Amino acid sequence: MDFDFTDDQISLRDAVQRWVDKGFSFERRHGIAKAGGRTRDVYAELGELGLTGLAVPESHGGMGFGPVEAMVVMEELGRGLVNAPYAQGALVAPALLAAAPEALRRQWMPKIADASALVVLAHQERAARYRLDQAATRAAPAGGGAWTLDGAKSVVPAGDEADAYIVPAHTGNGIHLFLVERGAKGLAVTGYPTHDGARAAELKLAATPAALIAEDGVGQLERGVDTGIAAACAEGVGLMDRLLLLTAEYLNTRKQFGVPIASFQALRHRIADAKMELELGRSMSYYATLKLGEAADARRRALSQAKVQLGRSMRYVGQQCVQLHGGIGVTDEYVGSHYFKRLTLLETTFGDTLHHLGEVSARMQNTAGVFA
Repeated sequence: MDFDFTDDQISLRDAVQRWVDKGFSFERRHGIAKAGGRTRDVYAELGELGLTGLAVPESHGGMGFGPVEAMVVMEELGRGLVNAPYAQGALVAPALLAAAPEALRRQWMPKIADASALVVLAHQERAARYRLDQAATRAAPAGGGAWTLDGAKSVVPAGDEADAYIVPAHTGNGIHLFLVERGAKGLAVTGYPTHDGARAAELKLAATPAALIAEDGVGQLERGVDTGIAAACAEGVGLMDRLLLLTAEYLNTRKQFGVPIASFQALRHRIADAKMELELGRSMSYYATLKLGEAADARRRALSQAKVQLGRSMRYVGQQCVQLHGGIGVTDEYVGSHYFKRLTLLETTFGDTLHHLGEVSARMQNTAGVFA
């Protein structure tokens, strides 16, 4: 199988890398985090590059690119530690809105493509953990094809900066997907900074008007979440790649007993083990991306397998690199600590390692064992 990137994909990577190098320094990121983590301006800059239209169909003003291009962009954003809600707004939202009625797609897809609107998924609830088929939020018909929602959603990425939310809710006849606009009646949004320097919000809905996206809410939600998992895996690869480079540079600079500590065999073994974990994660990130076009069962299992490996790799690489740095590795002024925090948070995004290990196990019951 050919894993070489095309000329267009290499050019896309170079364009994102140039923007990161010139427009998103660590000092800028650190300042944004200290100011509360609002990144809508950064998201707008990504829109000016055309990146927010990456996954939007050409018929709605986007570029209509596929999962590999999205992976390329996410790796570079990870290397640059860019904390804008790109994956949520530019990759997950178009995947979910693909099932919406044409009128709804015409209303929101072009706005997503030019970054004039930020639409995010609001699916997490306190009692549901990572289960996508659980929703306490209730939907009721309001006549004329309209609906109202009652319930609450937690840890909504960039929730107090978004213009609209994609919300799964139970109708009594299964889970449907709905779109709720920010200014809708009965919607209360409470924002707060997150540990990695971004923002999230709690949503409360009380007879809040909503537009129906899809009746097959669980199936479509799984597709959107799988898109998000693949994006998280690619971002994790970029983060680990850059953090390992920073650590190697530190080991070659820091001296003990008059020599660089990179010459110590025990430390060289640890950095080699971390590099192996990175490459395992990279291969599974590629696997996740290439499986996004498969049938639901094969896709879901593959994405959970990838998230298990990336969860292990991100935890191992993050912890090893911090330990190899010593005390400076956890200081807020040093960039390495911010990579570690982002890796730690990413491990729980769209389901933590233990959850996805259970998913993999459940989906292999009929094929596991030496007699399968």
